[in-house]
Amino acid sequence: MANDMPTALDLPMVDPLPEATQKYFDICQEKLGMVPNVLRAYAFDIDKLNAFAGMYNDLMLADSALSKLEREMIAVAVSSVNKCYYCLVAHGAAVREMSGDPQLGEALVMNYRVAKISAKQRAMLDFAVKLTEASAKVEEADRQALRDAGFTDRNIFDIASVAGFFNMTNRVASATDMRPNDDYHAQAR
Repeated sequence: MANDMPTALDLPMVDPLPEATQKYFDICQEKLGMVPNVLRAYAFDIDKLNAFAGMYNDLMLADSALSKLEREMIAVAVSSVNKCYYCLVAHGAAVREMSGDPQLGEALVMNYRVAKISAKQRAMLDFAVKLTEASAKVEEADRQALRDAGFTDRNIFDIASVAGFFNMTNRVASATDMRPNDDYHAQAR
């Protein structure tokens, strides 16, 4: 894979980028110090990029009873099961940064069961991992365990949506050999 390509596929970014897309990439560069390779990977088709970014922004950044850190924790736990290199590196960095705890980020990448997290967060990750490993086996008892841990039905929908999104993106990232930006490796250590 060429160093400037975010995936192993020969899908160059639209050039020039539409004004709105360029503005979005400029904001990423300003706030993050980079344009995440996942965005660059989708930039061969602006409609696909917009659909991806819209769903990501809604699930990960919009208002939710789940904290942004908890949503990132779900991303990492799901990506750990799926062994998605891109998401483990990128979202592991986000967990380290948001939590201020490099050990939490590493524990979630390796095995969330050894992480020092609350019982409520453990229940959330247990559900997300079961959904990842055997979605057809999720039943009312699994939803009730989340309710018993303090989650509402709306929270359960949000947990399922974040887990489902990362199951999809993990598969796309693995299929295309998507590589994380080098900057992620050193963040929040």
